This record gives sequence, structure tokens and C-alpha cells, in this order.
Amino acid sequence: MSEPKAEKKTPVARLGKAYEYDSEKGTIKLRNRKCPRCGNIMAHHKSPVRRYTCGSCSYTDFVKQ
Repeated sequence: MSEPKAEKKTPVARLGKAYEYDSEKGTIKLRNRKCPRCGNIMAHHKSPVRRYTCGSCSYTDFVKQ
């Protein structure tokens, strides 16, 4: 007989850093922007140029200083 196989663990989405929670007001707010084209959360890049980029549709919004 063979040994029983280990169960596969499903990956857990780590969204703890994607939201800010205000305990006094009881509100939840996104830290990053939402993509105007597809609606996903955009990534914030600081170097070499400050910008927000969507990983799904490749939309890029540069930060004006």
C-alpha cells in the first residue's frame, strides 16, 4: 500500500495591506487606486518614475509632481 497523499492547501489572498481600516469611524478604504479601464486594484511604483500600473490591462497613470 502507498502512503496517503497530503492535502493541497489553497492559497489565501493576502489583502491585509490593500485596505486601511479606521476603527473609530468603522470604515474600510483602499490604499491604492482602482483602474479606470478594468476596475482592478493598481500597483504603486516609486522608482524610477512614480506611477500607478494595472497588472491586468497594463494601464499606467504617472504621478504629476
